[in-house]
Amino acid sequence: MPKGYMYILQCCDGSFYTGSTNNIERRLGEHNNGIGANYTAKRLPVRLVYLEEFDRIDDAFFREKQIQKWSRRKKRALIEGDIDKLRELSKSQKNSNKE
Repeated sequence: MPKGYMYILQCCDGSFYTGSTNNIERRLGEHNNGIGANYTAKRLPVRLVYLEEFDRIDDAFFREKQIQKWSRRKKRALIEGDIDKLRELSKSQKNSNKE
């Protein structure tokens, strides 16, 4: 099974796009040429701000779906490598789900 990548792009409007692929170079080229996704095609140029590598593409896809549900603040903490903030935001999200 091919390797997989979960990535986060920052669009020209500052928004984030999360995706997965088995060929990150090709996929980035597609996004910046307007053929990657409708969302990014309307917000060019985009730049890679975060990348995780997996042994299997299905693991990368699972991670993509997980992160797509996250808030912008939580994605920002991940991108910045702020583990303390990421934990804090995860706890507050769990607490708000209990209310």
